[in-house]
Amino acid sequence: MTNQTIGLLIGGLLPAVFYGISGVFAKPATEAGIGIGLYILLIGLAVSLTGLLIYGFSPDNTISMRSGILTLAVGLTWAIGAAGVAVALASYQVPVSRLVPLYNMNTLVAVLLGLVIFSEWRDVQTAKLVGGAVLIAIGGSMVATS
Repeated sequence: MTNQTIGLLIGGLLPAVFYGISGVFAKPATEAGIGIGLYILLIGLAVSLTGLLIYGFSPDNTISMRSGILTLAVGLTWAIGAAGVAVALASYQVPVSRLVPLYNMNTLVAVLLGLVIFSEWRDVQTAKLVGGAVLIAIGGSMVATS
């Protein structure tokens, strides 16, 4: 198995499984009665504890001002998205089975931004990329409207 394949499994398949499971936990959490602010705060606590655990096994102190700011941007944008999911579940009773495929079309946002910001368009097979993007959009739309 190549390093890239291992990286795709660790950074692609593993997160897909855990993000999927977190989507399932989100529904009963929001239905059990919790304010959106406390919901995000507790998620942040769990993320912080996970970070401390990982830091304990890999104590890398590397940081720069730029990496710190960009990392905070990751957390901020993720938290706003998670809050939107919580509001949809708690206030609008959207079924998780319809909501998750829709918000997982975030793939298209990340792909588009990666193509533009990082010039990744140079290294992709356009036909496959467009085909996959169309399938994601169709699939997400079909599930969300089912």
